[in-house]
Amino acid sequence: MTEKDPVGKAIWDFANTRKPADIIVSSDLCEDDIIPVEVLFRNFEDMPLLEQKAMELCRGKILDVGAGAGPHAKYLDDKGFDVYSIDKSKGAVDYLRSCDLKAENIDFFDFKETGFDTILLLMNGIGISGNLQNLENTLKHAKTLLKPGGQILCDSSDVSFLYDEEDGSFWMDLNAEYYGNFKFQMHYKKCNSEPFDWLFVDYDHLHTAAMECGLTGKRIAESDHHYLAQLTLEA
Repeated sequence: MTEKDPVGKAIWDFANTRKPADIIVSSDLCEDDIIPVEVLFRNFEDMPLLEQKAMELCRGKILDVGAGAGPHAKYLDDKGFDVYSIDKSKGAVDYLRSCDLKAENIDFFDFKETGFDTILLLMNGIGISGNLQNLENTLKHAKTLLKPGGQILCDSSDVSFLYDEEDGSFWMDLNAEYYGNFKFQMHYKKCNSEPFDWLFVDYDHLHTAAMECGLTGKRIAESDHHYLAQLTLEA
């Protein structure tokens, strides 16, 4: 692990000690967010309802993108599914392999293996698009990895609520980029990632991008500002 892999270091620290700790996510647009490391090790019962629903919808050969410590991969592997995990964190992938899970340290956009029935982009995994402009490119690449009839299961959030005023009005700089375009940096102890672009996309924009890519979009469930979507490639 390098000093640029806070997620990998956090995963191994918790795996070895089981001591709670936090990953800090700093942003250019909002207050710091805190990810308790133990959340990366959650079991099915501790998953949000949207994630539980995604687990129930999984079928066939599965690609888990941004698998982290593998809560979804472990659950699905235990259910007998053929699961392949990818993550940009070498530490995370080393941990997954230590759990006898199939995993590769690779960027999603460099991944070329095909024939998947289900692609998981959970914990706002669609955020790897970086910005709204690149969303279609992300979906087009995902589409090349799917079998006919395959599906993408992704969750995201409409973060327009961050711009709500106290009087109930909605403030938005019309000259700014899409309000879901963020720049983040992750921190764990003395380990800091490089800054990276990340996307939170409302369902309407996701649905439109999916249609442009030849995918059929369906909002499966929603909770507060969050939603789970299923994007299907026709058989």
